[in-house]
Amino acid sequence: MRNLAIITSVLLLAACGGDEHQDLKEELKTITKDLRGHIDPLPVVNPYEPVPYKAFDLPDPFGPAKIALAIGAATKSKGGANAPDATRPKEPLEAYPLESLKFVGTLSQKGVNYALVRADSSVYRVKAGNYLGQNFGIITGITDNLINLKELVQDASGDWTERKTALQILEVEAAKGR
Repeated sequence: MRNLAIITSVLLLAACGGDEHQDLKEELKTITKDLRGHIDPLPVVNPYEPVPYKAFDLPDPFGPAKIALAIGAATKSKGGANAPDATRPKEPLEAYPLESLKFVGTLSQKGVNYALVRADSSVYRVKAGNYLGQNFGIITGITDNLINLKELVQDASGDWTERKTALQILEVEAAKGR
């Protein structure tokens, strides 16, 4: 009985392998006989070589000690050589942002050039060496249409850097006066 089951299963398997799709298989063989794929070899990977850390006396650039060191240096130096003089008395135009000040004209007396600057409803007379704006801006020069300034601004690390800027004469006011 057991042999009969084995013979029957072999005959059934042989019947399943018929030639009904043999024509498709032959067509596929003829189409693909000239096709040969080429795969490039894999690149050679060099073995990993660790690099020893030899800067044990330097602070870790990724640790919180580096941040604390930078904050400590900023508080010790208080901004370095460019730091503004905190003991100097403030001038009236230092209370206004530079964007709100309007340069409305120039004036010359005894060989000294002055600029007329409007803040709110008042007009102030300033010369080279006076301060303008909230960034410790000192006037370095006055021309007919520009007030040149040198401002001190603090960067993220706490150091003070110089920035040059200018305040232009207000053309709209000059056109209204005509």
